[in-house]
Amino acid sequence: MNPNSNPPTRRIHMRYGGYHKRLEPAYDAELTGTDPDTPMGELMRRFWQPVCLSEQLGQLPLAIRILGEDLVAFRDHSGRVGVLERHCSHRGTSLEFGIITAQGIRCCYHGWHYAVDGTLLETPCEPAESRLKDSICQGAYPALERDGLVFAYMGPPQALPPFPEWDSLRLPVGNRLVPFSNVYPCNWLQVFENIMDHMHTAVLHNHMTVSDVDVQTSAGVSLEGFGDMPVMHWEPTRDGAGCCFVAGRRLPGGKIWVRITEMAFPNFLQIGSLVPSAARERHSCVALTRWHVPVDDTHMIIFGWRHFNAVIDPDQAGSPKDCGVDKIDFLVGQTGNRSYEEGQRAPGDWEALGSQRPIAIHALENPGRSDIGVYLCRKLLREQVRALQPVLPDSPVTQGPKDSLPMYSQDSILNLPQREGEDDRLLVMNTGTQVLAIMREADLLPSEKRDEHVRRRLDQLDGGAR
Repeated sequence: MNPNSNPPTRRIHMRYGGYHKRLEPAYDAELTGTDPDTPMGELMRRFWQPVCLSEQLGQLPLAIRILGEDLVAFRDHSGRVGVLERHCSHRGTSLEFGIITAQGIRCCYHGWHYAVDGTLLETPCEPAESRLKDSICQGAYPALERDGLVFAYMGPPQALPPFPEWDSLRLPVGNRLVPFSNVYPCNWLQVFENIMDHMHTAVLHNHMTVSDVDVQTSAGVSLEGFGDMPVMHWEPTRDGAGCCFVAGRRLPGGKIWVRITEMAFPNFLQIGSLVPSAARERHSCVALTRWHVPVDDTHMIIFGWRHFNAVIDPDQAGSPKDCGVDKIDFLVGQTGNRSYEEGQRAPGDWEALGSQRPIAIHALENPGRSDIGVYLCRKLLREQVRALQPVLPDSPVTQGPKDSLPMYSQDSILNLPQREGEDDRLLVMNTGTQVLAIMREADLLPSEKRDEHVRRRLDQLDGGAR
């Protein structure tokens, strides 16, 4: 480079200045990198992570890649689930071509036989007196199945945590959890932090244009008030181990819709409503639970459950049969199952997030007030990553309260007409923060009493917010 030329910068302000913006800075490796021995990768490994759907484990082993590791998942003939390193400890043949047995899996090449915990049970090509099986163990991770999802714990064995039992997974009574996955061709973080960017719902999912004609995009949702710009508030939760947004919208008929979504770090969140019933109902249960799981640094998979029950889906608008491997039953544009032209004409999250580059470069962004939630999420995540460093190998990392794991995600409709002479946006904002305070009040209650308390307090707020 000519030493007399201007230093390269992406923030130069001039017309036709593309020449000066050609060089790109590095991406934020501390937050985006999740391979073994990376800061974020080691944090994620301290938590149970979904790795596939139960329906994917049949008669044959399943090759998977999670957190930059090549693995194989299977269910042996006794019903136990195994998640093992993919390459056989003998000569490296992939166990995706292995033979599932009553007690584990057998390598196709020389028949080495492994239990689900990696124990080497048999080496049939070796002499009877061989001691190989007493000194070799295949890499394996603890695994379990829950409501159609397969989870693995990939962290230090001595720090194995209990599986987090969020109260929303079993409430209300009769709740049905239907598993699904969505595959994205980009880094995990840009999909995760998208939730804190709630302002995009009023644009990407509603007011798109095709050929200069305003249309309701097919990637949008039909929900009264969703197309309006919300009044937003963001704040940390769980002493910085999570964060939430509070979105308030003025609806016709003197109503205010308050929507709260919370994420629990490093990569978990739950969403309140997905269907139009949210505009006339109130509830403290959730419609969608999901984990944002890195495959590697440039690919990720959303794993989760759609919730079906009489509270969240009273009109039975959802469709369990449309949930499964890389498919979900709401909001077109969540998966890459459309043509390129369809994506251009009605882009959804899949197009918008994947097109930010395989790994988004934060140094190139020019954030505004609408991005407060995204930058709060990154700040808190960075603090969580750095807090892990001094943790001793034999010290467990907690996942939340021991007796109850409540979430603040919810949707509420309140009858609060606009007051003459008052700032209505301030009224909407204050109503939202009051609803969040009510959700937090319920933290000290048993799970089965939380919803009743929240509904009673919302009834008190209804028509009387000050």
